[in-house]
Amino acid sequence: MNKKQSILYQFHQKFNVKMQELNMQPVNVKLYEQAFSHSSFINDFKMTKIMDNERLEFLGDAVLELVVSQYLYREHSDMSEGQLTKLRAAIVCEPSLVTFASHLHFADLILLGKGEEKTGGRTRPSLIADVFEAFIGALYLDLGFDAAIRFAEQAIFPYIADELLTGTIDFKTYLQEYMHKNGHGQITYRLIEESGPAHFKEFTSEVLTDQTVIGVGTGRTKKESEQQAARLALETVQAGE
Repeated sequence: MNKKQSILYQFHQKFNVKMQELNMQPVNVKLYEQAFSHSSFINDFKMTKIMDNERLEFLGDAVLELVVSQYLYREHSDMSEGQLTKLRAAIVCEPSLVTFASHLHFADLILLGKGEEKTGGRTRPSLIADVFEAFIGALYLDLGFDAAIRFAEQAIFPYIADELLTGTIDFKTYLQEYMHKNGHGQITYRLIEESGPAHFKEFTSEVLTDQTVIGVGTGRTKKESEQQAARLALETVQAGE
């Protein structure tokens, strides 16, 4: 068994356990291989029978929005169109998707190239969120829309925090309030990287207190990267208390 075969074998072992936990029986396993395959993995091993997950991510994004929209329409009949739109945006934003994926330990399943693995790709929020959407795309193609709903009932809806029902999650405000309340001093944000083409940029920001970095986040906008940095910083400082 060569290295590529070994990696895929380990993936299937873990994936089968995960699907059993979700009480789902996949039919076309190749779709899920694709869902968890980052482009770096495809390039490293010169894969020809598996594509990367970008197309499935595109589909999964649309399926996720419909699943969440249907849920909100049913559960919140008193809300206006504007309120529903704002609430849906909070649920399908990158920080939320990373939270949902973390409960499932999806990061452990991601197939990465050697370089991406070394540079921390397995913990990169944007990559984890993309995989979560790609999985939903694969699930939809393999088992249908009802399966996507059943998945959301297990992996999304139970973890929608009360804060989501009042608007978007503002991790920067939460972090500021927490730091002030616990006497941790002032915090500042700094953009440290901007990469990618104009139509698909990725920003990386860090949040500091007393010149010490306590969180680093990435996102499709500067604001999103700061929110992600604040979320990770909040987890770090709370864990250290």
